[in-house]
Amino acid sequence: MKSYLAEFIGTFTLVFFAAGSALVDAQTNGAVSLIGCATASGLIVTAMIYTFGNVSGAHINPAVTIGFSMAGLFDKKEILPYVGSQLAGSLAAGLTLKLLFPASQNMGATFPAGEVMQSFILEIILTFLLMLVILHTSQGIKEIQQLAGFIIGGMVLLEIIFAGPISGGSMNPARSFGPALAAGNITTLWIYFLAPVLGAGLATFAWKITKAD
Repeated sequence: MKSYLAEFIGTFTLVFFAAGSALVDAQTNGAVSLIGCATASGLIVTAMIYTFGNVSGAHINPAVTIGFSMAGLFDKKEILPYVGSQLAGSLAAGLTLKLLFPASQNMGATFPAGEVMQSFILEIILTFLLMLVILHTSQGIKEIQQLAGFIIGGMVLLEIIFAGPISGGSMNPARSFGPALAAGNITTLWIYFLAPVLGAGLATFAWKITKAD
């Protein structure tokens, strides 16, 4: 139960700040900025890794949980409880933002800015690279493991700066789930569920080939 609670709180915090910064940016005509939104997401990921890493592994992302399982690093029996906790945390964050900012139209949710397939492919690539970084840093030598939070948070920041204006830079079904439900717009939510899972799955195969013996 400690692990499930950690995943709930960690995902709540991630979505609250990631979607919340995008929401505030929209309501203040760009006062936060793309760099600010990306930094908020990267820093909160780093903080949650160092807060809950030794409790639950700080997955805070269903695609990461599935990826770790496919890599043989996580018990398949724990996938549903972990993903359930993450989605519950995401929904709680989305509803909290709805309570705090009832006038917001999109609740900081992620939506494609252009062609749907463009965002779909982009999210696959982004999650592939993020999961590859997560696997290599979390399973690397001790010195690398100690820096994993900063490296992973930095990767999230970089990818949002690059892809935020196009796909929203989600890389995480939970990041998109709660805000989309709170906004009442789930039309393109499938992109942010399917693409990250595919990307994370592909990364596990690449990791098995490229990891040190």
